[in-house]
Amino acid sequence: MPTLHLLPYGKYRGVLKEYSVIFYYLPVFGYMYRRRVELCLAECKGGDSILEVGFGSGLTFLNLDKMYKKIHGLDLTCDVEQVSHLFADYGVHPELKNGNILDAPYADNQFDTILLISILEHLKPHELEQAFNEIKRVLIPGGQVVYGVPVERPFMVFMFRMLGYNIRKHHFSTEMDVAQAAGRFLKKVSIQAMQASPAFLGAVYEIGHFIKA
Repeated sequence: MPTLHLLPYGKYRGVLKEYSVIFYYLPVFGYMYRRRVELCLAECKGGDSILEVGFGSGLTFLNLDKMYKKIHGLDLTCDVEQVSHLFADYGVHPELKNGNILDAPYADNQFDTILLISILEHLKPHELEQAFNEIKRVLIPGGQVVYGVPVERPFMVFMFRMLGYNIRKHHFSTEMDVAQAAGRFLKKVSIQAMQASPAFLGAVYEIGHFIKA
């Protein structure tokens, strides 16, 4: 299992305050936040190019730079100039754009991997169809999509409320909606659940791995 390599807290910039990375550094909560990213990274096979959709602060970039020759990123709101300049200081040079996965600004058959961590639950069910159609279009034949989405359980809702975040205002699709939409366009490799801590509270996150057959 890979370890998520983070920059020192306070280094990240270029995102709205509501997307603060502080959660990744907290005790207890921080372990769960890092673990979900690590489980997604473990599914990424490496190669020439990866597109991370919703990369935000670039939390995965130090890891992805060791796995892929080129990192591409697509994000709705982040300041791509600030994020690019930050990682250039660490010898990482991602190609970043502002844009939407519903209309991805990329050529057909371009990426080995597309990674989406805690992004697809923010789409409405009918938008998932459009997103996976675009994902399939820009993946190379045999390319993979790896995604992570929260599992709709009372414990997960409670956890977010403890952090001052009402997920009901932001999450429109469940993990089942996402998996079903992915399966209509791509071939399933695996879907695995991340258990809560303690485990008897059940699954709190789901990692999907699909390929373009």
